[in-house]
Amino acid sequence: MKETDLYPPVKAWLEAQGFEAKAEIGAADVVACRIGEDGEDPVVVELKLGFSLTLLQQAVARQRLTDAVYVAVPRWVGKAGWRRFKANVGLCKRLGIGVMSVDITKGTIQVHSDPAMYRPRKSKPRKAALLKEFERRNGDPNQGGTRGSVVTGYQQEAERCADYLANHGASRGANVAKGAKVPLATRIMYDNHYGWFEKQGRGIYALSPAGMSRAKP
Repeated sequence: MKETDLYPPVKAWLEAQGFEAKAEIGAADVVACRIGEDGEDPVVVELKLGFSLTLLQQAVARQRLTDAVYVAVPRWVGKAGWRRFKANVGLCKRLGIGVMSVDITKGTIQVHSDPAMYRPRKSKPRKAALLKEFERRNGDPNQGGTRGSVVTGYQQEAERCADYLANHGASRGANVAKGAKVPLATRIMYDNHYGWFEKQGRGIYALSPAGMSRAKP
């Protein structure tokens, strides 16, 4: 497949919308102007065999000429291809760039998004979760950009519970919560995510062998 294979379906689609389309005008792969409409912004389409940083940079550069900028790439193949394609459509929306996919075998175009100013919808629950973890985290125990294990606020609280039990022995959850300054101590010990705790009685917890091996006396 060549980039030039994308041009005939794109040209045909633009002409069906009432545009006159021409290839390789200036730095643009495709430029289309609506017949008989003076003063209307032209449509620019950049053709590529796949999404890349170069394609996005070219499309952003074309936005200096017109707001109506699209990228056109071959239609995806398979579920993995669709997931990658969908993620790139989301990125293009944020850049205000339209996206077309081209089915070479059928010679058809599907428009997945049109150029438009993008204002992402904020997620209040996700924002609240982000701020909650920020407040919960004690100090700054991680390195930014790490791809390894991350010390979370939950882990730090579980460690403080284990440290308290190491010093005081089997204790009631309420006492651990107060002494270790972990309001959800009982729940953390009950869930026992790290395998550090053992229930000794109603509301009473002690360290498991695994907890004893890691607790800081």
